[in-house]
Amino acid sequence: MRHLPRQNEKALIIGSGIGGLSMAIMLSKLGFSVTVIEKNRQPGGMLRSYVRRGIHCNVGVHYLGALDKGQVLRRLFDYLGITEKLPLKRMGVNGPVDRYYFTNADADPRQFDMPVGLDAYEARLKEAFPKEQGEINGFMALLRQSAGELDRLEFLFRNQPVADLIDQTEPLWEVLDRLGCSPGLKGVLSVPSVWIGVPPPLCPQFYHTITLASYLFSAWRLESNGAHLVKVLVQRLTDLGGKVLCGQAVRRINVRGGYATGLTLENGEQHDAPLVIGTVHPNIVVDLIGPENVKPSYRRRIKGLVNTDGMFAVNAVVSADTHKPLPYNMFSMKADTDGAVHDVIYTQLRPSGRPESLLLTLITSGHDELWRPWEKTHSGYRGADYGAAKIALAHALIKKVEPVTGQLEGLEMIDTYTPLTIRDWVNSPNGSAYGVMRSDSQMLSAALLNRTAVKGLYLAGQSVMAPGILGTILGSLVTTKFIVGPERFSREVQL
Repeated sequence: MRHLPRQNEKALIIGSGIGGLSMAIMLSKLGFSVTVIEKNRQPGGMLRSYVRRGIHCNVGVHYLGALDKGQVLRRLFDYLGITEKLPLKRMGVNGPVDRYYFTNADADPRQFDMPVGLDAYEARLKEAFPKEQGEINGFMALLRQSAGELDRLEFLFRNQPVADLIDQTEPLWEVLDRLGCSPGLKGVLSVPSVWIGVPPPLCPQFYHTITLASYLFSAWRLESNGAHLVKVLVQRLTDLGGKVLCGQAVRRINVRGGYATGLTLENGEQHDAPLVIGTVHPNIVVDLIGPENVKPSYRRRIKGLVNTDGMFAVNAVVSADTHKPLPYNMFSMKADTDGAVHDVIYTQLRPSGRPESLLLTLITSGHDELWRPWEKTHSGYRGADYGAAKIALAHALIKKVEPVTGQLEGLEMIDTYTPLTIRDWVNSPNGSAYGVMRSDSQMLSAALLNRTAVKGLYLAGQSVMAPGILGTILGSLVTTKFIVGPERFSREVQL
């Protein structure tokens, strides 16, 4: 059953990441009176950067795709009303957007540069794999199909459920095997699935190809930082009459007669509204609903969803006198004999905002097993052994990337974080970096996450559609469509 809105009806949103803030702006534009509730002292969640030694370290926004005029993320930013407030720098103008390094000796190719543009990408693939022209043609046909669907946003403006429209659910690995791709070609083609936290054997072809397509359309970096993006979003919401309440966690979602009626905060405050949207992880939302208000089968279904892994990150500074910033991202990794990639380390070396220093950022898998001794602790209370384990892993990662970055002279670490940090910061189970895994086996259950077993309670955020800024905003649009209905959505949401 759809929620039937009235003008100026109240809406409460749990969480102020990109999902919560984009959802709040959309509903405010449609006439709702919106309040966003955030447990942390500042809004933004993983979208927000944090400051160490006067340098902003980004967490959830390292680069953006499809932001050129008329492209899909640009149209979404224009709809939100934030584009003109964001200083952006285009990547890939005189070189690659991403550079892949395969670091094991028997890998072939050892390096692959990903350019901007579908035609340029096809040409680069055919140059690197001259004996696989037909296989590349087959993959590019699928890529162009998904790119067109993404650009047209067909799934938003056709009156069928999202689950019915995403028909390319065959796992990427099976697609590449069916096309006859060599292990080397499979390794190159599969890297984008790592960006959304799904192993290639489990990643539906649709999600992989729309992720890749968005960065091939165009790629950009913020010249400011994540905190600035959050500030722009919050100011836009404020200008529309919405507000963000920080420093108060939600204790309970209030339900009466099967309908959401509002929220109770940890300090006892009651906020009443007939519409509640949870943009934090679905597990957290379910925990806020009294057991008497949902069937055990619904709770088990949500709790049984498999999440993406956590991530470990290093931020360090190097001298700007002895190093040059990299205008592209680097992915160093190993490839198995079947083409599967692992030990992936994402690397950026970019201006820090301070003229004497560059900021080095490394991101890799969470290495969850290392942090199990501290899984029942909380940030700030984990002790010296935990700190030593983080530093040891950070140095090991730096040693691994130096063969491709060159020796990092005068490096000084300024911060590291683990999956436990993410878990405590944004209430993501086990520190999952990208929420519910968009695997082929979870397509149906994940596609139906927007609506819940409680009337007037909806979900948004990165788990309901796809991770990343683009995927999360698209999820907010899908939830908005469920709330207001397809007719009003098509009439009033102009993209």
